[in-house]
Amino acid sequence: MRLLLAEDDRALGRALADGLRHLGHAVDWVEDGLHALHAFDSAPYAAAILDWNLPRMTGVDVVRALRRRGDATPVLLLTARDALDDRVAGLDCGADDYVVKPVHLEELAARVRALLRRSGGDAGPVQRIGDLELDPSARTARMGGSPLELSPREYALLESLAARPGRALSCAQLEEAVYGWGEELASNAVEVHVHHLRRKLGPGWVRTLRGVGYALFPPDPPPLHATGDEGAPR
Repeated sequence: MRLLLAEDDRALGRALADGLRHLGHAVDWVEDGLHALHAFDSAPYAAAILDWNLPRMTGVDVVRALRRRGDATPVLLLTARDALDDRVAGLDCGADDYVVKPVHLEELAARVRALLRRSGGDAGPVQRIGDLELDPSARTARMGGSPLELSPREYALLESLAARPGRALSCAQLEEAVYGWGEELASNAVEVHVHHLRRKLGPGWVRTLRGVGYALFPPDPPPLHATGDEGAPR
């Protein structure tokens, strides 16, 4: 999933961006609020992590601007403020969650996963589509109970397709979901990842909708075959 991180402390921002990328997320990192707000005009984000005290425009003001224009992207606020009134103000501005600094990557990643589950209408820790199971906390997948060996990019691509089963995503949309700003990618990167996913998931799971993109479908169950004694008295 593609995340926006807005943090003006360069050491912290770099550490969080690198940590979230290591966990398999595509991360765009900006250092001021105005840049963060403009970023929403250029790319769709699964969630945003905004520092409260950003230069040029505070994280709270960014959230308010997003909500005024009808953008429901889940937002987590980072701040050193821990008073009750501050927490209430942060949530009342339209933010979905709130983390007090110092920030621990494990907690931040867990809260982001919870935001993504809730925004996708699934409060459970494991997503199931037919025989396919995705565990976002461990970033692992299983098919029919057996583990699938997926690279971080393959898991990210599968996660994006699984978020909208039956709906096609274009190559451009999948690139945006899997790669952050400045990351190098080959012109056929998505096609290569799809090829590997098909081989690992088995036939029928990832379908090509010509002129549109790719979609995830649980394969149709095999047809029932006559046994030769149908209709015989029991």
